[in-house]
Amino acid sequence: MIEWNDQQKMIRETVRKFVEAEIVPQLEELEHGDRPPYDVLRKMFKTFGMDELGGSRFDRQIAREEAGLTSKGEPQASKAEKKQPPSASDRADAAAMQLIPLIELSRFCPGMVTALGVSMGLTAASIMSKGTLEQKKRWARELLTLEKIGSWAITEPGSGSDAFGSMMSTARRTEDGGYLLNGNKTFITNGPYADTIVFICKLEEADVDPADRKVLTFVLDRGMEGLTQSRPLRKMGCHSSPTGELFLQDVKVDVDRLLGGSETGSGGRQGAKDTFSMERSGVAAMAYGIVDRCLELSVAYAKERVQFGKPIGEFQLIQDKLARMVVARMNIENMLFRFIESAGAGRGLSFAEASAMKLYSARAATEVALEAVQIHGGNGYMSEYQVEQLARDAKVLQIYAGTDEIQISAIARDLLAT
Repeated sequence: MIEWNDQQKMIRETVRKFVEAEIVPQLEELEHGDRPPYDVLRKMFKTFGMDELGGSRFDRQIAREEAGLTSKGEPQASKAEKKQPPSASDRADAAAMQLIPLIELSRFCPGMVTALGVSMGLTAASIMSKGTLEQKKRWARELLTLEKIGSWAITEPGSGSDAFGSMMSTARRTEDGGYLLNGNKTFITNGPYADTIVFICKLEEADVDPADRKVLTFVLDRGMEGLTQSRPLRKMGCHSSPTGELFLQDVKVDVDRLLGGSETGSGGRQGAKDTFSMERSGVAAMAYGIVDRCLELSVAYAKERVQFGKPIGEFQLIQDKLARMVVARMNIENMLFRFIESAGAGRGLSFAEASAMKLYSARAATEVALEAVQIHGGNGYMSEYQVEQLARDAKVLQIYAGTDEIQISAIARDLLAT
């Protein structure tokens, strides 16, 4: 794939018009007025039929899974499974269509992408990939249609990059076969408003070193006794993405909330790792949107801003900055094309490949955004100019879903293991 096809270009233009008409006029309130982004996102879903599409896809998958079970609950060959599988082009188009809204939203409001991605791309995806059939029915459909908001809780005050080694949140078995959950999670996207929470913790095992204890995943609902969701935290950027803390004190849950239905079925460390891989791939789409908008704004400013009697775009140093922005945009776009082609071939990116994609695109977006501020000079430092917001928003791409340093380690481990 070397370019977007006509259908993808048409969808992209349609989404762009929606963003400019419905989101841009509300940017001030979303970024500085403490307005949650969910109603605007739901309007976008309804406008493009994304809620109905998500619901119908879910219903078809559940029907296939139900058709593929024997009376004993075991998989069997079924007519549903024998249907012609999606073609490579269909899979590629589906991957592209998932990326396009993220790109267009990120041109103006990257925080909204973070809120949307965590709810659908992490929370719902965790349940759909690791949950039992009943758990999918219970929680996933309303997340996929955006009727409810989800959060994915792994980070703790004392555990950032060392998510598992420093994890203190616990699950203790109870005599009736359930669990008591305790712990504190922080930097949780959608945490203040989440209806459904995927909570990751360690099983209390008396004779096992804490570092080696089982990692379990539970699904929680807003309002459960012992669960407290904080107010939104103040942060540097992505203000349209509410971030908060979760506090659990003796939250009683039954085994039906244990993802996968058993202590070996929730995926443990590998399940969380798979989710990280998905998240890292999505960062590139956000980075592309940021870079594309920064380049657009910088070119326009370089043409109109006059210094020393001529437009600053005629100065070679400014031209160098613009040229480097173009190179960054081309590189990230090619990474996205590779991701789309891999999806079409039925092969997802490896963990190391997703890490490399995130490492480059996050760094490029941050560098481009800061150079856009530099081109704008003093104006770029003022919130009246959008590059100020994009520079603040871009920085988090180098932090969440694993810092740059963690991406480098993941890539190096893969290289040295071969």
